[in-house]
Amino acid sequence: MDSIYQSIEILSKEKGIDAQIVLDAVKDAMLLAARKHFRTNENYEADFSGKEGLKLYAVKTVVEAVADPAVEMTLNEAKRLDPTADIGSVIRISKPTDALGRISAQTAKQVIFQKVREAERDTIYREYADRVGELVNTTIKRVEGMDLVVDVGKTEARLPKREQSRLETFNAGDRVRCVIKMVDKSAKGPGVVVSRADGDLVRRLFEQEVPEIYDGTVTIRACAREAGERTKIAVQSKDRDVDSVGACVGMKGMRVQSIIRELRGEKIDIIEWSEDPVSFATHALSPAKITRVNVIDPEERHMEVIVDDTQLSLAIGKRGQNVRLAAKLMGWKIDIKSEEEKRQEMQNAATLLSTGVPVSTLIDYGLAESTVDALVQGDIGTVEKVGSMTPEQLESIPGIDGQAVAHIQQAINSYYGQEYSQEAEAGEVPVEVAADAVEEATEVAAEEAAVEAESGEIAEDGGSATIVEPVEQA
Repeated sequence: MDSIYQSIEILSKEKGIDAQIVLDAVKDAMLLAARKHFRTNENYEADFSGKEGLKLYAVKTVVEAVADPAVEMTLNEAKRLDPTADIGSVIRISKPTDALGRISAQTAKQVIFQKVREAERDTIYREYADRVGELVNTTIKRVEGMDLVVDVGKTEARLPKREQSRLETFNAGDRVRCVIKMVDKSAKGPGVVVSRADGDLVRRLFEQEVPEIYDGTVTIRACAREAGERTKIAVQSKDRDVDSVGACVGMKGMRVQSIIRELRGEKIDIIEWSEDPVSFATHALSPAKITRVNVIDPEERHMEVIVDDTQLSLAIGKRGQNVRLAAKLMGWKIDIKSEEEKRQEMQNAATLLSTGVPVSTLIDYGLAESTVDALVQGDIGTVEKVGSMTPEQLESIPGIDGQAVAHIQQAINSYYGQEYSQEAEAGEVPVEVAADAVEEATEVAAEEAAVEAESGEIAEDGGSATIVEPVEQA
């Protein structure tokens, strides 16, 4: 029986779990096997002692009148087993364990393994749950399909294909550095997931290579990464005498080159963090040179970046990578336009403004002069522009309320109604078309104004690129 206890101790040490948990699993397994073998309704107890080993007992309660012989016995029967027994006493009757049989032993084995796996999973979760984001040295143990199983010391971890860099290939026995991405307590296989593609890997590598980051003098404020392609990190120094970018680059680039070698040649852009979004955008879109930055909506974090025609492709990057990473780094929506495109856009706006019907024309259709003045102050100078706006957009103009919007709509309807009526009388528009057109005129304009493309992709059309998925800063 000493060998059983020694086996339990060895198993508990190998799995890193408490020996009592293994012992309880053995007891549970024996009880399950006993119920399957004896096929009675008796209550069983398992006990373990160093001298006698594992013992199995049927437990019965001493009562005056037996209602269920499987769990109860009379006082006379109890006295034969234990002279000190009394009403209410609990008597344990020894049962032979060698009679459980081979099938029961197999059942017990399965229960033990299951209990040990559950205990091992709980132990792993407690140890690694608080270590998410930590850099660990691992060894590739085996390849399972597209995933890799690595040894992290006390347990195995999984390195999924999605968490691998496209530049890297590994074989069994290779040593690699990873970051702990997550710990899944319910996973069937290894519950610890590690990553080589996460931005935290770059953060941890810089902490190891740059003493100023490790001691907190320089902090990494944001990181955006596309594994195997390019990484952008924004750094800030708490000491005016310490250059944050220079500290990360190192003398002759030694520090950053060490990290690039670890990442198998992945490009790294080190950018100085700035609270000013204009300055930050200028740095984030490097190596492109920015002409100017216009903040369109600070609340929605939306900006427009203008670059020279020769710098447009560099600012956008290969397949939009440069501007996409800059948007992730900043957490802003970025529209990139060339000087030529911006110039053309302004010319079109000026042409539209000059060729349109002045908004003051609506005074002839019952619109108050004060409302017209408010529209002009809001840079709404033509009837066509007023007709293309939604009620919500009109109400956002200072001096325009809901009642004024209703008057504007009446004036617009009257204006377009007269225009179509005149064309119909002249024979240019069929009478039946004129009636429908008056009703649809403002609806079409409102629908056109309400359409906004938010696809989340880079759109390269006429030299512009748009990012519409701001990513939270790390």
